[in-house]
Amino acid sequence: MKRFLFGSQDGIAGTVYGTIVVMGAIAAGSDGEAEPWQVATFATSTVLVLWLAHAYSHSLAETIDAGRRLDRTELFDVMRRELPIPLAAVAPVAALVLGAVDVLRETAAIRLALGIGLATLALQGVRYAGVEGFSRAGTIVAIAVNLSLGLLIVALEVALTH
Repeated sequence: MKRFLFGSQDGIAGTVYGTIVVMGAIAAGSDGEAEPWQVATFATSTVLVLWLAHAYSHSLAETIDAGRRLDRTELFDVMRRELPIPLAAVAPVAALVLGAVDVLRETAAIRLALGIGLATLALQGVRYAGVEGFSRAGTIVAIAVNLSLGLLIVALEVALTH
């Protein structure tokens, strides 16, 4: 369960990337007219398409590095390594589904989904600061930078889509 909420130990890059992608998709898809199930579908499909693109491009790179076609096991290993990208979408999309089935109001579901994304980015900042051995102040800066960059990317995506 922890992996679904906060990413895997070996996939911080995919977790951060997937979180930013899903937050951007939620922000871009929730234009006030979309229903929570539509936003959930849009966010899920966006993350899955980008995950497949990541896995495909990494498998091409590994094929070139190896000088031969990857076998099935190697291909699935690439897909597994990139799995933190779609896993980052599970909890935010679940919040949107709660809005779709009327457990939460639409705005509450969207805010919860985005809040989960922010919490995930903050946690990844804490993880990074811990590895680097940052002080408390350094940890706060790492969290702030991670949140700021994530929000900036989401804001840019929203600006481009609206």
